[in-house]
Amino acid sequence: MTVLDFEKPITEIHEKIEELKKISMESGMDLSKEIETFEQQAEDYKVDLYKNLKAAQKLQIARHPERPNFLNYVENICDDFIELHGDHHGADDRAIIGGLAKIGGQTVMIIGTMKGKSTKENLEYNFGMPQPQGYRKALRLFKHADKFNIPIVTLIDTPGAYPGISAEETNQGGAIAVNLRDMAKLKVPVIAIITGEGCSGGALGLAVANKVFLLEHSYYTVISPEGCASILWRDATKAGEAAEALKITSKDLLKLGVIDGEIKEPLGGAHHDYKVVSDNMKKVILDSLKELKKLSPDKLKQQRYDKFRQMGKFIEG
Repeated sequence: MTVLDFEKPITEIHEKIEELKKISMESGMDLSKEIETFEQQAEDYKVDLYKNLKAAQKLQIARHPERPNFLNYVENICDDFIELHGDHHGADDRAIIGGLAKIGGQTVMIIGTMKGKSTKENLEYNFGMPQPQGYRKALRLFKHADKFNIPIVTLIDTPGAYPGISAEETNQGGAIAVNLRDMAKLKVPVIAIITGEGCSGGALGLAVANKVFLLEHSYYTVISPEGCASILWRDATKAGEAAEALKITSKDLLKLGVIDGEIKEPLGGAHHDYKVVSDNMKKVILDSLKELKKLSPDKLKQQRYDKFRQMGKFIEG
């Protein structure tokens, strides 16, 4: 598994443990107490480390190459999944995948951004960066769900909408704007979960929801920390400083009223145990659906409108 910079001390302790085990086997010496001490030391260090992560460190975990992607979550959360392809205008953007599924016996329309685990997969899914055709596909599925009274779940992990010329030529800004407008009008429950990166309008185009949740080591921001640092200081290497200033973590966003809750990850991040994080997400989805289904269609729409109108806090000097 890929080891992040700040995790190297843990790796060094584990290497020491393996070395002691090897010496114990080869020499016949009883080193069990020493091994046990190092194992406890490693565990204590991990617990303390992940309790006090800086925003820049959470950024690294959110971008971890082994982090679960959309189809990993579908496999672990959904009892059934039927993918629905295309925007009905001649394109099928693979950076957004969606379809009908069952979660705990409840039929939902589940839609999400998709990243790959290899270069070949990342090229297929455009590194999780949707083009306008992807947002139009998502909108088609939103409207289908709204017509047949099916709740919507979106899973978001994107560094942002694709910024290339082809996207601009096919109206990237307009596609996202239409999604924002029409998601606000939906009369079914909408739940959005940021599972990794939640960057800019590319993420918001799938996140106008009644409930918005963040995985513990995910982030949600108006601009990437690198982009922010490039604009403010003309220096992308100051991304860590920008990440702190942007307030991108779940704890900061909860205080600001931008999200409704944090979903816990296994110690070390979601990539350490797909099932645990998926079970935690499934419980949050089912609990939220139970709560939201008590609201009438008009109240669901009003609640969503009020939620976004009330966002934003500031302090006057």
